[in-house]
Amino acid sequence: MQPVPSHIQDRWWLSGPNPPSSERQAVHQGLLDLSQPFSLVEAQGHLSAGRGGAALLGAYPPAGVEAYPLHAHVPALPPQALGSSRFRQAHGLRLAYIAGAMANGITSTDIVISMARAGMLGFFGSAGLSLAEVEKAIITLKQELGDLPFGFNLIHSPNEPALEMAVVELYHRYHVQLVSASAYLDLTLPLVYYRIKGIHQDPRGRIICPHRVVGKVSRIEVARKFFAPPPEKLLRTLVEQGRLTQQEATLAQYVPVAEDITAEADSGGHTDNQPSIVLTPTLMALRDACNETYNYPRPLCVGMAGGISTPLSAASAFAMGADYILTGSVNQSCLEAGTSPTVRQLLAETQQADVTMAPAADMFEMGVKVQVLKRGTMFALRARKLYELFRSYKSLDEIPAAQRNVLERDYFKATLEETWASTCSFFAKVDPAQIVRADKDPQHKMALVFRSYLGLSSKWANAGDPSRKMDYQIWCGPAMGAFNEWTKGSFLAAPEARRVDLVAWNLMVGAAYLTRINWIRSQGVTLPSSLQHFAPMPIQQIRSLLG
Repeated sequence: MQPVPSHIQDRWWLSGPNPPSSERQAVHQGLLDLSQPFSLVEAQGHLSAGRGGAALLGAYPPAGVEAYPLHAHVPALPPQALGSSRFRQAHGLRLAYIAGAMANGITSTDIVISMARAGMLGFFGSAGLSLAEVEKAIITLKQELGDLPFGFNLIHSPNEPALEMAVVELYHRYHVQLVSASAYLDLTLPLVYYRIKGIHQDPRGRIICPHRVVGKVSRIEVARKFFAPPPEKLLRTLVEQGRLTQQEATLAQYVPVAEDITAEADSGGHTDNQPSIVLTPTLMALRDACNETYNYPRPLCVGMAGGISTPLSAASAFAMGADYILTGSVNQSCLEAGTSPTVRQLLAETQQADVTMAPAADMFEMGVKVQVLKRGTMFALRARKLYELFRSYKSLDEIPAAQRNVLERDYFKATLEETWASTCSFFAKVDPAQIVRADKDPQHKMALVFRSYLGLSSKWANAGDPSRKMDYQIWCGPAMGAFNEWTKGSFLAAPEARRVDLVAWNLMVGAAYLTRINWIRSQGVTLPSSLQHFAPMPIQQIRSLLG
Protein backbone atom coordinates (compact mmCIF):
# COMPACT_ATOMS: atom_id res chain seq x y z
CA MET A 1 0.00 0.00 0.00
CA GLN A 2 1.10 3.57 -0.64
CA PRO A 3 2.36 5.86 2.19
CA VAL A 4 -0.29 8.27 3.51
CA PRO A 5 -0.10 11.40 5.67
CA SER A 6 -1.30 11.15 9.21
CA HIS A 7 -4.12 13.70 9.24
CA ILE A 8 -7.03 12.06 11.07
CA GLN A 9 -7.00 13.02 14.75
CA ASP A 10 -10.42 11.93 16.06
CA ARG A 11 -10.82 8.44 14.58
CA TRP A 12 -8.78 5.56 15.92
CA TRP A 13 -8.58 1.83 15.63
CA LEU A 14 -7.81 -0.05 18.82
CA SER A 15 -5.83 -3.14 17.94
CA GLY A 16 -7.02 -6.58 18.89
CA PRO A 17 -4.79 -9.65 19.06
CA ASN A 18 -3.78 -9.20 15.39
CA PRO A 19 -1.67 -6.17 14.43
CA PRO A 20 -2.51 -4.30 11.20
CA SER A 21 -0.94 -5.48 7.97
CA SER A 22 0.05 -3.35 4.99
CA GLU A 23 0.26 -6.34 2.66
CA ARG A 24 -2.10 -5.94 -0.28
CA GLN A 25 -3.30 -9.52 0.16
CA ALA A 26 -4.29 -8.77 3.75
CA VAL A 27 -6.32 -5.76 2.62
CA HIS A 28 -7.99 -7.83 -0.10
CA GLN A 29 -8.86 -10.64 2.30
CA GLY A 30 -10.26 -8.15 4.79
CA LEU A 31 -12.53 -6.68 2.13
CA LEU A 32 -13.62 -10.14 1.00
CA ASP A 33 -14.54 -11.23 4.52
CA LEU A 34 -18.03 -9.80 4.06
CA SER A 35 -19.34 -11.12 7.36
CA GLN A 36 -16.86 -9.06 9.38
CA PRO A 37 -16.29 -5.30 9.77
CA PHE A 38 -13.11 -3.99 8.23
CA SER A 39 -10.85 -1.02 8.98
CA LEU A 40 -8.17 0.76 6.99
CA VAL A 41 -5.67 2.22 9.41
CA GLU A 42 -2.34 4.01 9.25
CA ALA A 43 0.59 1.97 10.47
CA GLN A 44 4.16 3.15 9.94
CA GLY A 45 3.01 5.58 7.27
CA HIS A 46 1.15 2.99 5.21
CA LEU A 47 -2.53 2.13 4.83
CA SER A 48 -2.99 -1.22 6.48
CA ALA A 49 -5.72 -3.75 7.08
CA GLY A 50 -7.17 -3.80 10.57
CA ARG A 51 -9.03 -7.05 11.36
CA GLY A 52 -11.04 -7.34 14.53
CA GLY A 53 -10.22 -4.72 17.16
CA ALA A 54 -12.52 -1.78 17.77
CA ALA A 55 -13.14 1.62 16.18
CA LEU A 56 -13.07 4.73 18.39
CA LEU A 57 -14.77 7.80 16.93
CA GLY A 58 -14.67 11.37 18.22
CA ALA A 59 -12.32 10.70 21.11
CA TYR A 60 -8.71 9.98 21.90
CA PRO A 61 -7.67 6.44 22.83
CA PRO A 62 -7.00 5.70 26.50
CA ALA A 63 -3.42 5.85 27.65
CA GLY A 64 -1.47 2.67 27.22
CA VAL A 65 -3.79 1.25 24.55
CA GLU A 66 -2.23 0.48 21.18
CA ALA A 67 -4.14 2.62 18.69
CA TYR A 68 -3.77 3.55 15.03
CA PRO A 69 -5.29 6.44 13.04
CA LEU A 70 -8.43 5.18 11.34
CA HIS A 71 -8.88 6.25 7.72
CA ALA A 72 -11.95 4.18 6.79
CA HIS A 73 -14.24 1.69 8.45
CA VAL A 74 -16.93 -0.46 6.82
CA PRO A 75 -19.40 -2.72 8.59
CA ALA A 76 -20.11 -6.31 7.67
CA LEU A 77 -22.20 -6.71 4.51
CA PRO A 78 -22.98 -10.32 3.58
CA PRO A 79 -24.90 -10.70 0.29
CA GLN A 80 -27.93 -11.81 2.29
CA ALA A 81 -28.22 -8.24 3.58
CA LEU A 82 -28.56 -6.63 0.15
CA GLY A 83 -32.01 -5.41 -0.83
CA SER A 84 -35.13 -5.47 1.29
CA SER A 85 -35.56 -7.76 4.27
CA ARG A 86 -39.34 -7.45 3.96
CA PHE A 87 -39.16 -8.73 0.37
CA ARG A 88 -36.98 -11.67 1.38
CA GLN A 89 -39.23 -12.52 4.30
CA ALA A 90 -42.42 -12.23 2.24
CA HIS A 91 -41.15 -14.79 -0.26
CA GLY A 92 -39.03 -16.95 2.05
CA LEU A 93 -35.74 -16.10 0.34
CA ARG A 94 -32.12 -16.04 1.42
CA LEU A 95 -31.13 -13.52 -1.26
CA ALA A 96 -33.16 -10.70 -2.84
CA TYR A 97 -32.58 -12.15 -6.30
CA ILE A 98 -34.95 -13.34 -9.04
CA ALA A 99 -34.30 -15.27 -12.23
CA GLY A 100 -36.87 -13.77 -14.58
CA ALA A 101 -39.38 -15.72 -16.64
CA MET A 102 -37.95 -15.99 -20.15
CA ALA A 103 -40.65 -17.40 -22.44
CA ASN A 104 -40.90 -20.79 -24.18
CA GLY A 105 -39.45 -22.49 -21.14
CA ILE A 106 -36.05 -20.79 -21.49
CA THR A 107 -36.36 -20.14 -17.78
CA SER A 108 -36.72 -23.86 -17.33
CA THR A 109 -37.77 -26.09 -14.47
CA ASP A 110 -34.05 -26.74 -13.92
CA ILE A 111 -33.40 -23.01 -13.46
CA VAL A 112 -36.34 -22.65 -11.08
CA ILE A 113 -35.21 -25.66 -9.04
CA SER A 114 -31.62 -24.40 -8.85
CA MET A 115 -32.79 -20.95 -7.72
CA ALA A 116 -35.13 -22.29 -5.06
CA ARG A 117 -32.54 -24.63 -3.58
CA ALA A 118 -30.04 -21.76 -3.42
CA GLY A 119 -32.48 -19.57 -1.51
CA MET A 120 -33.48 -17.42 -4.47
CA LEU A 121 -36.59 -17.11 -6.64
CA GLY A 122 -37.16 -18.32 -10.18
CA PHE A 123 -40.20 -17.91 -12.44
CA PHE A 124 -40.86 -20.62 -15.00
CA GLY A 125 -41.09 -19.18 -18.53
CA SER A 126 -44.55 -20.45 -19.44
CA ALA A 127 -45.36 -17.85 -22.12
CA GLY A 128 -45.52 -19.40 -25.58
CA LEU A 129 -45.99 -22.94 -24.27
CA SER A 130 -49.09 -25.09 -24.54
CA LEU A 131 -51.29 -25.64 -21.52
CA ALA A 132 -50.12 -29.25 -21.40
CA GLU A 133 -46.46 -28.15 -21.26
CA VAL A 134 -47.22 -25.65 -18.51
CA GLU A 135 -49.16 -28.26 -16.57
CA LYS A 136 -46.23 -30.66 -16.81
CA ALA A 137 -43.89 -27.99 -15.45
CA ILE A 138 -46.23 -27.27 -12.53
CA ILE A 139 -46.34 -30.94 -11.57
CA THR A 140 -42.56 -31.24 -11.83
CA LEU A 141 -41.84 -28.19 -9.68
CA LYS A 142 -44.36 -29.10 -7.02
CA GLN A 143 -42.87 -32.58 -6.74
CA GLU A 144 -39.26 -31.33 -6.67
CA LEU A 145 -39.60 -28.24 -4.49
CA GLY A 146 -42.48 -28.78 -2.11
CA ASP A 147 -42.69 -25.63 0.02
CA LEU A 148 -39.62 -23.91 -1.44
CA PRO A 149 -40.41 -20.64 -3.24
CA PHE A 150 -41.07 -20.61 -7.00
CA GLY A 151 -43.45 -19.00 -9.47
CA PHE A 152 -44.78 -19.02 -13.03
CA ASN A 153 -45.09 -16.41 -15.71
CA LEU A 154 -48.41 -14.85 -16.68
CA ILE A 155 -48.04 -12.81 -19.86
CA HIS A 156 -50.47 -10.27 -21.26
CA SER A 157 -52.16 -11.79 -24.32
CA PRO A 158 -54.24 -8.98 -25.87
CA ASN A 159 -54.92 -11.01 -29.01
CA GLU A 160 -55.70 -14.22 -27.13
CA PRO A 161 -57.64 -13.34 -23.93
CA ALA A 162 -59.16 -16.83 -23.79
CA LEU A 163 -55.69 -18.36 -23.59
CA GLU A 164 -54.68 -15.95 -20.82
CA MET A 165 -57.77 -16.96 -18.83
CA ALA A 166 -57.09 -20.65 -19.47
CA VAL A 167 -53.58 -20.26 -18.04
CA VAL A 168 -55.02 -18.56 -14.93
CA GLU A 169 -57.55 -21.34 -14.46
CA LEU A 170 -54.72 -23.86 -14.71
CA TYR A 171 -52.76 -21.98 -12.04
CA HIS A 172 -55.80 -21.93 -9.76
CA ARG A 173 -56.42 -25.63 -10.29
CA TYR A 174 -52.88 -26.50 -9.21
CA HIS A 175 -52.66 -23.82 -6.49
CA VAL A 176 -49.80 -21.89 -8.10
CA GLN A 177 -49.46 -19.10 -5.55
CA LEU A 178 -47.03 -16.71 -7.26
CA VAL A 179 -46.87 -15.30 -10.79
CA SER A 180 -44.71 -12.83 -12.66
CA ALA A 181 -47.08 -10.62 -14.65
CA SER A 182 -45.20 -9.38 -17.71
CA ALA A 183 -45.83 -7.29 -20.85
CA TYR A 184 -49.06 -5.84 -19.45
CA LEU A 185 -50.24 -2.64 -21.08
CA ASP A 186 -53.26 -2.54 -18.79
CA LEU A 187 -54.93 -4.71 -16.17
CA THR A 188 -56.99 -7.59 -17.54
CA LEU A 189 -59.81 -9.79 -16.28
CA PRO A 190 -57.57 -12.90 -16.08
CA LEU A 191 -54.91 -11.06 -14.08
CA VAL A 192 -57.40 -9.67 -11.56
CA TYR A 193 -59.14 -13.04 -11.38
CA TYR A 194 -55.85 -14.75 -10.57
CA ARG A 195 -55.01 -12.27 -7.83
CA ILE A 196 -58.38 -12.06 -6.08
CA LYS A 197 -59.85 -15.56 -6.30
CA GLY A 198 -59.77 -17.10 -2.85
CA ILE A 199 -59.26 -13.88 -0.89
CA HIS A 200 -60.75 -14.18 2.62
CA GLN A 201 -60.43 -13.10 6.24
CA ASP A 202 -58.88 -15.27 8.91
CA PRO A 203 -60.45 -15.64 12.38
CA ARG A 204 -58.61 -12.48 13.53
CA GLY A 205 -60.07 -10.46 10.68
CA ARG A 206 -56.85 -10.22 8.68
CA ILE A 207 -57.24 -10.32 4.91
CA ILE A 208 -55.52 -13.31 3.32
CA CYS A 209 -54.84 -13.24 -0.41
CA PRO A 210 -53.48 -16.66 -1.42
CA HIS A 211 -52.35 -15.59 -4.89
CA ARG A 212 -49.50 -13.10 -5.22
CA VAL A 213 -48.32 -11.09 -8.21
CA VAL A 214 -44.91 -9.65 -9.03
CA GLY A 215 -45.53 -7.12 -11.80
CA LYS A 216 -42.87 -6.30 -14.37
CA VAL A 217 -43.39 -2.85 -15.90
CA SER A 218 -41.55 -0.03 -17.62
CA ARG A 219 -44.23 2.66 -17.51
CA ILE A 220 -45.42 4.58 -14.49
CA GLU A 221 -49.06 4.60 -15.61
CA VAL A 222 -49.06 0.78 -15.64
CA ALA A 223 -47.18 0.60 -12.33
CA ARG A 224 -49.77 2.87 -10.74
CA LYS A 225 -52.52 0.38 -11.64
CA PHE A 226 -50.55 -2.54 -10.26
CA PHE A 227 -49.98 -0.80 -6.93
CA ALA A 228 -53.68 0.14 -6.59
CA PRO A 229 -56.56 -2.17 -5.68
CA PRO A 230 -58.24 -3.86 -8.66
CA PRO A 231 -60.64 -1.63 -10.64
CA GLU A 232 -64.26 -1.94 -9.60
CA LYS A 233 -65.34 -2.43 -13.22
CA LEU A 234 -63.25 -5.57 -13.62
CA LEU A 235 -64.35 -6.92 -10.25
CA ARG A 236 -68.00 -6.36 -11.14
CA THR A 237 -67.55 -8.22 -14.44
CA LEU A 238 -65.90 -11.16 -12.68
CA VAL A 239 -68.78 -11.33 -10.19
CA GLU A 240 -71.30 -11.25 -13.05
CA GLN A 241 -69.39 -14.09 -14.73
CA GLY A 242 -69.55 -16.11 -11.54
CA ARG A 243 -65.78 -16.23 -11.19
CA LEU A 244 -65.72 -14.18 -7.97
CA THR A 245 -68.14 -13.94 -5.09
CA GLN A 246 -69.39 -10.57 -3.95
CA GLN A 247 -67.44 -11.05 -0.71
CA GLU A 248 -64.22 -11.59 -2.65
CA ALA A 249 -64.87 -8.47 -4.72
CA THR A 250 -65.50 -6.47 -1.55
CA LEU A 251 -62.29 -7.61 0.12
CA ALA A 252 -60.33 -6.82 -3.06
CA GLN A 253 -60.46 -3.10 -2.31
CA TYR A 254 -57.98 -3.63 0.55
CA VAL A 255 -55.14 -5.24 -1.46
CA PRO A 256 -53.02 -4.10 -4.41
CA VAL A 257 -52.94 -6.04 -7.65
CA ALA A 258 -49.21 -6.50 -7.01
CA GLU A 259 -47.26 -5.94 -3.81
CA ASP A 260 -43.99 -6.11 -5.77
CA ILE A 261 -43.13 -4.40 -9.05
CA THR A 262 -39.98 -4.89 -11.10
CA ALA A 263 -38.76 -1.80 -12.93
CA GLU A 264 -37.87 -3.32 -16.31
CA ALA A 265 -35.26 -1.18 -18.02
CA ASP A 266 -33.27 -2.00 -21.18
CA SER A 267 -33.81 -5.76 -21.21
CA GLY A 268 -34.05 -8.69 -23.59
CA GLY A 269 -37.49 -9.52 -24.99
CA HIS A 270 -40.34 -7.10 -24.32
CA THR A 271 -38.83 -3.75 -23.35
CA ASP A 272 -39.31 -0.04 -23.75
CA ASN A 273 -35.51 0.40 -23.59
CA GLN A 274 -35.87 2.66 -20.57
CA PRO A 275 -32.68 3.75 -18.77
CA SER A 276 -32.70 2.19 -15.32
CA ILE A 277 -31.28 5.31 -13.71
CA VAL A 278 -34.47 7.14 -14.72
CA LEU A 279 -37.12 4.42 -14.46
CA THR A 280 -36.22 2.92 -11.10
CA PRO A 281 -36.27 6.12 -9.01
CA THR A 282 -39.59 7.07 -10.64
CA LEU A 283 -41.22 3.81 -9.61
CA MET A 284 -39.66 4.01 -6.14
CA ALA A 285 -41.25 7.41 -5.63
CA LEU A 286 -44.57 5.91 -6.74
CA ARG A 287 -44.05 3.02 -4.31
CA ASP A 288 -43.50 5.39 -1.40
CA ALA A 289 -46.53 7.50 -2.33
CA CYS A 290 -48.75 4.42 -2.63
CA ASN A 291 -47.50 3.04 0.68
CA GLU A 292 -48.60 6.27 2.31
CA THR A 293 -51.92 6.47 0.42
CA TYR A 294 -53.13 2.90 0.86
CA ASN A 295 -51.29 1.85 4.04
CA TYR A 296 -51.35 -1.82 3.05
CA PRO A 297 -50.43 -4.32 5.80
CA ARG A 298 -47.33 -5.32 3.84
CA PRO A 299 -45.32 -2.41 2.37
CA LEU A 300 -44.91 -2.36 -1.40
CA CYS A 301 -41.55 -3.18 -3.00
CA VAL A 302 -39.77 -2.17 -6.21
CA GLY A 303 -37.06 -4.30 -7.78
CA MET A 304 -34.84 -3.61 -10.74
CA ALA A 305 -34.25 -5.50 -13.99
CA GLY A 306 -32.63 -4.82 -17.33
CA GLY A 307 -28.88 -4.42 -17.68
CA ILE A 308 -28.01 -6.30 -14.48
CA SER A 309 -25.24 -8.71 -15.39
CA THR A 310 -22.13 -7.68 -13.44
CA PRO A 311 -21.37 -7.18 -9.75
CA LEU A 312 -21.12 -3.44 -10.35
CA SER A 313 -24.53 -3.18 -12.01
CA ALA A 314 -26.04 -5.25 -9.19
CA ALA A 315 -24.35 -3.02 -6.60
CA SER A 316 -25.65 0.04 -8.45
CA ALA A 317 -29.21 -1.31 -8.29
CA PHE A 318 -29.03 -1.83 -4.55
CA ALA A 319 -27.34 1.54 -4.05
CA MET A 320 -30.32 3.14 -5.80
CA GLY A 321 -32.58 1.45 -3.25
CA ALA A 322 -33.85 -1.57 -5.18
CA ASP A 323 -35.66 -4.03 -2.93
CA TYR A 324 -34.43 -6.87 -5.14
CA ILE A 325 -32.83 -7.48 -8.52
CA LEU A 326 -34.00 -9.60 -11.46
CA THR A 327 -31.79 -11.09 -14.17
CA GLY A 328 -32.77 -12.48 -17.57
CA SER A 329 -30.33 -12.49 -20.45
CA VAL A 330 -27.42 -13.93 -18.45
CA ASN A 331 -29.53 -16.87 -17.28
CA GLN A 332 -30.23 -17.86 -20.89
CA SER A 333 -26.50 -18.48 -21.35
CA CYS A 334 -26.42 -20.92 -18.43
CA LEU A 335 -26.45 -24.71 -18.66
CA GLU A 336 -29.89 -25.08 -17.07
CA ALA A 337 -31.61 -22.78 -19.58
CA GLY A 338 -34.19 -24.36 -21.86
CA THR A 339 -32.28 -23.54 -25.02
CA SER A 340 -29.65 -25.15 -27.23
CA PRO A 341 -25.84 -25.32 -26.94
CA THR A 342 -25.67 -23.34 -30.19
CA VAL A 343 -27.60 -20.47 -28.62
CA ARG A 344 -25.50 -20.59 -25.47
CA GLN A 345 -22.34 -20.33 -27.56
CA LEU A 346 -23.74 -17.36 -29.52
CA LEU A 347 -24.63 -15.64 -26.27
CA ALA A 348 -21.17 -16.29 -24.84
CA GLU A 349 -19.71 -14.44 -27.84
CA THR A 350 -22.14 -11.51 -27.67
CA GLN A 351 -20.94 -7.93 -27.28
CA GLN A 352 -23.02 -5.01 -26.03
CA ALA A 353 -23.76 -3.66 -29.53
CA ASP A 354 -24.92 -7.06 -30.87
CA VAL A 355 -28.61 -6.50 -30.07
CA THR A 356 -31.48 -4.84 -31.93
CA MET A 357 -35.28 -4.47 -31.85
CA ALA A 358 -37.69 -6.66 -33.83
CA PRO A 359 -41.48 -7.14 -34.01
CA ALA A 360 -42.99 -9.21 -31.20
CA ALA A 361 -44.94 -12.35 -32.07
CA ASP A 362 -47.62 -11.91 -29.42
CA MET A 363 -48.32 -8.22 -30.15
CA PHE A 364 -47.40 -8.15 -33.84
CA GLU A 365 -50.39 -6.16 -35.08
CA MET A 366 -49.86 -3.51 -32.40
CA GLY A 367 -46.29 -2.84 -33.54
CA VAL A 368 -44.80 -3.88 -30.20
CA LYS A 369 -41.14 -4.86 -30.37
CA VAL A 370 -38.76 -7.13 -28.49
CA GLN A 371 -34.99 -6.86 -28.08
CA VAL A 372 -33.09 -9.72 -29.70
CA LEU A 373 -29.61 -10.83 -30.70
CA LYS A 374 -28.62 -9.72 -34.21
CA ARG A 375 -25.20 -11.35 -34.32
CA GLY A 376 -25.24 -14.65 -36.21
CA THR A 377 -28.92 -14.53 -37.25
CA MET A 378 -31.13 -12.78 -39.83
CA PHE A 379 -34.24 -12.97 -37.68
CA ALA A 380 -34.54 -9.27 -36.86
CA LEU A 381 -34.16 -8.23 -40.51
CA ARG A 382 -36.72 -10.76 -41.70
CA ALA A 383 -39.17 -9.99 -38.89
CA ARG A 384 -39.09 -6.28 -39.73
CA LYS A 385 -39.77 -7.15 -43.38
CA LEU A 386 -42.84 -9.13 -42.38
CA TYR A 387 -44.19 -6.20 -40.40
CA GLU A 388 -43.52 -3.89 -43.33
CA LEU A 389 -45.56 -6.19 -45.60
CA PHE A 390 -48.35 -6.40 -43.03
CA ARG A 391 -48.57 -2.61 -42.97
CA SER A 392 -48.43 -2.32 -46.75
CA TYR A 393 -51.01 -4.90 -47.84
CA LYS A 394 -54.49 -5.99 -46.80
CA SER A 395 -54.10 -9.69 -47.55
CA LEU A 396 -51.65 -12.36 -48.57
CA ASP A 397 -53.07 -12.26 -52.09
CA GLU A 398 -51.97 -8.63 -52.52
CA ILE A 399 -48.29 -9.40 -51.91
CA PRO A 400 -46.37 -9.17 -55.23
CA ALA A 401 -45.30 -12.49 -56.72
CA ALA A 402 -41.57 -11.79 -56.41
CA GLN A 403 -41.86 -11.03 -52.69
CA ARG A 404 -44.16 -13.97 -52.18
CA ASN A 405 -41.52 -16.26 -53.66
CA VAL A 406 -38.92 -14.89 -51.23
CA LEU A 407 -41.22 -15.54 -48.28
CA GLU A 408 -41.93 -19.10 -49.36
CA ARG A 409 -38.29 -19.92 -50.17
CA ASP A 410 -36.38 -18.18 -47.37
CA TYR A 411 -38.84 -17.53 -44.53
CA PHE A 412 -41.43 -20.31 -44.41
CA LYS A 413 -39.78 -22.94 -46.61
CA ALA A 414 -43.30 -23.84 -47.71
CA THR A 415 -46.07 -22.25 -49.76
CA LEU A 416 -48.19 -19.64 -48.01
CA GLU A 417 -51.14 -22.02 -48.37
CA GLU A 418 -49.23 -24.76 -46.58
CA THR A 419 -48.12 -22.29 -43.92
CA TRP A 420 -51.70 -21.19 -43.36
CA ALA A 421 -52.79 -24.82 -42.98
CA SER A 422 -50.19 -25.45 -40.27
CA THR A 423 -51.12 -22.15 -38.60
CA CYS A 424 -54.77 -23.27 -38.52
CA SER A 425 -53.75 -26.54 -36.90
CA PHE A 426 -51.97 -24.63 -34.13
CA PHE A 427 -54.81 -22.21 -33.37
CA ALA A 428 -57.42 -24.97 -33.55
CA LYS A 429 -55.78 -26.29 -30.37
CA VAL A 430 -55.05 -23.07 -28.48
CA ASP A 431 -57.58 -20.47 -29.67
CA PRO A 432 -60.06 -21.45 -32.46
CA ALA A 433 -61.60 -17.97 -32.38
CA GLN A 434 -58.53 -16.70 -34.22
CA ILE A 435 -59.38 -18.88 -37.24
CA VAL A 436 -62.95 -17.64 -37.28
CA ARG A 437 -61.74 -14.06 -37.26
CA ALA A 438 -59.17 -14.77 -40.00
CA ASP A 439 -61.88 -16.18 -42.27
CA LYS A 440 -63.61 -12.81 -42.06
CA ASP A 441 -60.53 -10.57 -42.06
CA PRO A 442 -57.81 -11.34 -44.67
CA GLN A 443 -55.33 -9.00 -43.01
CA HIS A 444 -55.72 -10.83 -39.71
CA LYS A 445 -55.07 -14.08 -41.61
CA MET A 446 -51.87 -12.54 -42.95
CA ALA A 447 -50.90 -11.49 -39.42
CA LEU A 448 -51.38 -15.03 -38.11
CA VAL A 449 -49.21 -16.46 -40.89
CA PHE A 450 -46.46 -13.93 -40.21
CA ARG A 451 -46.73 -14.50 -36.48
CA SER A 452 -46.16 -18.21 -37.08
CA TYR A 453 -42.64 -17.39 -38.31
CA LEU A 454 -42.00 -15.14 -35.32
CA GLY A 455 -43.26 -17.76 -32.88
CA LEU A 456 -41.42 -20.70 -34.42
CA SER A 457 -38.14 -18.78 -34.66
CA SER A 458 -37.70 -18.95 -30.89
CA LYS A 459 -38.51 -22.65 -30.83
CA TRP A 460 -35.96 -23.32 -33.61
CA ALA A 461 -33.35 -21.55 -31.49
CA ASN A 462 -34.24 -23.46 -28.34
CA ALA A 463 -34.12 -26.76 -30.23
CA GLY A 464 -30.88 -25.82 -32.00
CA ASP A 465 -32.34 -26.67 -35.43
CA PRO A 466 -29.26 -26.36 -37.68
CA SER A 467 -31.35 -25.81 -40.82
CA ARG A 468 -32.90 -22.72 -39.24
CA LYS A 469 -29.86 -21.09 -37.63
CA MET A 470 -30.26 -17.90 -39.69
CA ASP A 471 -33.83 -17.59 -38.35
CA TYR A 472 -33.07 -17.98 -34.63
CA GLN A 473 -34.91 -15.48 -32.44
CA ILE A 474 -32.80 -15.08 -29.30
CA TRP A 475 -34.13 -12.60 -26.75
CA CYS A 476 -31.17 -10.65 -25.44
CA GLY A 477 -30.26 -7.27 -23.98
CA PRO A 478 -26.92 -5.46 -23.88
CA ALA A 479 -26.42 -6.91 -20.41
CA MET A 480 -25.19 -10.09 -22.09
CA GLY A 481 -22.25 -8.24 -23.61
CA ALA A 482 -21.38 -6.66 -20.27
CA PHE A 483 -21.46 -10.08 -18.60
CA ASN A 484 -19.11 -11.51 -21.23
CA GLU A 485 -16.72 -8.60 -20.79
CA TRP A 486 -16.66 -9.11 -17.02
CA THR A 487 -16.08 -12.87 -17.29
CA LYS A 488 -13.47 -12.63 -20.08
CA GLY A 489 -10.39 -14.65 -19.17
CA SER A 490 -12.13 -16.33 -16.20
CA PHE A 491 -13.62 -19.79 -15.84
CA LEU A 492 -17.09 -18.28 -16.40
CA ALA A 493 -16.16 -17.32 -19.95
CA ALA A 494 -16.93 -20.88 -21.05
CA PRO A 495 -20.65 -21.65 -21.58
CA GLU A 496 -20.23 -25.10 -20.05
CA ALA A 497 -19.12 -23.52 -16.75
CA ARG A 498 -22.10 -21.21 -16.39
CA ARG A 499 -24.56 -22.48 -13.82
CA VAL A 500 -27.41 -20.21 -12.90
CA ASP A 501 -26.91 -20.34 -9.12
CA LEU A 502 -23.15 -19.83 -9.48
CA VAL A 503 -23.73 -16.75 -11.65
CA ALA A 504 -26.25 -15.40 -9.13
CA TRP A 505 -23.92 -15.93 -6.15
CA ASN A 506 -21.06 -14.22 -7.98
CA LEU A 507 -23.22 -11.20 -8.80
CA MET A 508 -24.46 -10.88 -5.22
CA VAL A 509 -21.13 -11.51 -3.48
CA GLY A 510 -19.45 -9.15 -5.94
CA ALA A 511 -22.12 -6.52 -5.33
CA ALA A 512 -21.51 -6.69 -1.57
CA TYR A 513 -17.74 -6.46 -2.08
CA LEU A 514 -17.99 -3.45 -4.41
CA THR A 515 -20.45 -1.74 -2.10
CA ARG A 516 -17.87 -1.89 0.67
CA ILE A 517 -15.27 -0.51 -1.74
CA ASN A 518 -17.59 2.41 -2.45
CA TRP A 519 -18.12 3.03 1.25
CA ILE A 520 -14.35 3.29 1.64
CA ARG A 521 -14.14 5.69 -1.30
CA SER A 522 -16.81 7.89 0.28
CA GLN A 523 -14.54 8.24 3.33
CA GLY A 524 -11.81 9.76 1.21
CA VAL A 525 -9.66 6.69 0.59
CA THR A 526 -8.93 5.46 -2.94
CA LEU A 527 -7.74 1.89 -3.10
CA PRO A 528 -5.50 0.50 -5.85
CA SER A 529 -7.43 -0.37 -9.01
CA SER A 530 -6.61 -4.06 -8.59
CA LEU A 531 -8.67 -4.10 -5.38
CA GLN A 532 -11.63 -2.30 -6.99
CA HIS A 533 -12.50 -5.22 -9.25
CA PHE A 534 -14.34 -8.40 -8.30
CA ALA A 535 -13.35 -11.41 -10.39
CA PRO A 536 -15.62 -14.47 -10.76
CA MET A 537 -15.13 -17.09 -8.07
CA PRO A 538 -15.80 -20.85 -8.04
CA ILE A 539 -18.62 -21.91 -5.78
CA GLN A 540 -16.22 -23.54 -3.27
CA GLN A 541 -14.46 -20.21 -2.73
CA ILE A 542 -17.75 -18.40 -2.32
CA ARG A 543 -18.90 -20.92 0.25
CA SER A 544 -15.67 -20.51 2.20
CA LEU A 545 -16.22 -16.75 2.28
CA LEU A 546 -19.79 -17.09 3.55
CA GLY A 547 -18.92 -19.69 6.15
